[in-house]
Amino acid sequence: MTGKLSDDGDGGGGSSRRQQWRRLWMTAATTEETADDSSGSSGSSGRQQRRRWKLRTATSWAEEASEVPSFISLVKHEEAIGSAGIKPLRVFALLGVGFSGALAFASLASADEAEHGLAAPSYPWPHEGILSSYDHASIRRGHQVYQQVCASCHSMSLISFRDLVGVAYTEEETKEMAAEIEVVDGPNDEGEMFTRPGKLSDRFPQPYTNEQAARFANGGAYPPDLSLITKARHNGQNYVFALLTGYRDPPAGVSIREGLHYNPYFPGGAIAMPKMLIDGAVEYEDGTPATEAQMGKDVVTFLSWAAEPEMEERKLMGFKWIFVLSLALLQAAYYRRLKWSVIKSRKLVVDVVN
Repeated sequence: MTGKLSDDGDGGGGSSRRQQWRRLWMTAATTEETADDSSGSSGSSGRQQRRRWKLRTATSWAEEASEVPSFISLVKHEEAIGSAGIKPLRVFALLGVGFSGALAFASLASADEAEHGLAAPSYPWPHEGILSSYDHASIRRGHQVYQQVCASCHSMSLISFRDLVGVAYTEEETKEMAAEIEVVDGPNDEGEMFTRPGKLSDRFPQPYTNEQAARFANGGAYPPDLSLITKARHNGQNYVFALLTGYRDPPAGVSIREGLHYNPYFPGGAIAMPKMLIDGAVEYEDGTPATEAQMGKDVVTFLSWAAEPEMEERKLMGFKWIFVLSLALLQAAYYRRLKWSVIKSRKLVVDVVN
């Protein structure tokens, strides 16, 4: 005889367990009674008394068992209590981790911004298109801004006067411009250096004789050469424009050393160069209003041309190559369709003579 008791969880299966115990012991008593009846009817009263005693014992045992929770019920109850208690702790822990991560990210972002400068926004430069060219009127105005505002501190040692011919000025205008400067040349036949008027082959004049003189005149700061500045800086054109037009008053809590100026786009936020582009600082020859943004756009266009003067020729050469390769592709497709396909589809038939 075998029996199986089921556990129904916490407190809800007392009556069902009691009924199972009763059925189990009734089955045992009935089986024993059947066995005793088959052996004889002697001692029937004693057997009936034992059966009644077993039934009472089974009933009391089942009641006690229903009142005592099982091990599985206790485990489930403890798990329910534990999960209910831990769930709020998990929520608070996740919120704490998320808040700490957000603070860490914000601090890293602010530290990176302070170290590397604020990222410059993107501006729609008209010469950035695939087939777009420089605005040559803007190049001329930008050169004027460089001459009158920037050339007193910044050099452009890789640019010659002849580079401006046909780009921003005529040859006669460029010769007159070059003749306005004096260049130290030599030695002459006597072995001495001499000065002469500038020529088209001369480079733009240097504002300082050497780096030490430049640092001494600018409080220890060294003005960089602007020949390749839009290529030497990350996001060059946008960075230079944002730097020239991005001077602000320092925010609360930020102190700037004397002699420096606050600019969020410059690494560190403190730059030795003061704000140079002021409305009306330059009087354009063509009558264009010399606003801060206009001067910034023009000088950045000029510096972009200085860093990449071959851009227009390169784009034109690329367009020519695309046109020629397109013709070659059409010719190859025609040859394959009408010539090679005939040769490819030929079959060799061998007539075997027995």
